[in-house]
Amino acid sequence: MLRPPRLAGAACHGAVQSGRSDWRWSASAAFWPAPSPRAASTSSGGPTEVVPTNSPPVPGRRRQGIKPSPTRSGPTWDDFLRAQASTLLACDFFTVDTVLLRRLYVLFFIEHGSRRVHVAGETSSPTESWVTQQARQPARVLGELSVPARWLIRDRDAKFTAAFDEVFRSERIGIIRTPIRALRANAIAERFVGTIRRECLDRMLNLGRRHLVAVLGEFVDRYNTHRPHRTIAQAPPCPSAPADIESATPAGRVMRPDRLGGLIHEYRPVA
Repeated sequence: MLRPPRLAGAACHGAVQSGRSDWRWSASAAFWPAPSPRAASTSSGGPTEVVPTNSPPVPGRRRQGIKPSPTRSGPTWDDFLRAQASTLLACDFFTVDTVLLRRLYVLFFIEHGSRRVHVAGETSSPTESWVTQQARQPARVLGELSVPARWLIRDRDAKFTAAFDEVFRSERIGIIRTPIRALRANAIAERFVGTIRRECLDRMLNLGRRHLVAVLGEFVDRYNTHRPHRTIAQAPPCPSAPADIESATPAGRVMRPDRLGGLIHEYRPVA
C-alpha cells in the first residue's frame, strides 16, 4: 500500500482526518509558498490588500548615486573594428580529422585590414609551450609591417595562456579577449574557418600531418594571392600580378590552372 509522505503540523493532521482527496490537497498545500509578509487584511474582514513584491530592484549604481558612464553611447564594436582595421589581428584554432581518426589542431592569424592569413603551425597536442613557440614568429613578422599591428583579438580558449599573451605584449601588441560564446566578436577569423572548410577540407580526405601541411600551404597561397574578397573591392590580399581577366584583350586567351589536384580552378589571362 502506498503511504503518503510525512507532513508537518496541521497538514499531516488534515491528511489523517480526511480522505484520499484531502490528503492530496494537503500534501500539495504544504509546498505552496507562504503569503507575502507585506499582505495586510482589513479589520472588517474584507478582501485582502496585497502589495506587489516583484517590482524591479534598484540598481546598485543608482542606489549609490553613481551616474551612467558617458561612454555607454559611444562607438560600437563594429565601429571599432572599422576604425582600427589596419592595426587589428585575429587568431583562432580549427581542427582537422584524418582518415586514421586522429585530430590535428591548426593555429592561424589573419589581418583585419588586408585579410591576409598566416598559418602558424599544426599539431596533435597543442600544449602551452607549443602554442607559445608558434606565436613568436608571427608576432615578430606582424609587428614589423608598414602599419604595425596594435591589437590581437582572440577567444577565451584555455590553449591561449599568459605566456602566449606575453609574446605579443613584448612586441607592443595588446590583447583583446572576446566575450564568452560570442562568435560574432571574432567574425573574420570564424569566416576564414568556414571558407577553408567549405572550399577545401570538407571535400577531401586528410591522410596525416604532412598531407595537411601541403594542403594548407597550397590553399593559403591561393587565398592570399588570387581569391577575391568583397571587403577589399574583389581583390586578393596580396595580388601576385597586377593584370586580371578584365584587362585581357578580346582576342586573348584565358588559361585555367588547377589547384589541389583539380579541387580548385583559377582563371588567368595569357600574356
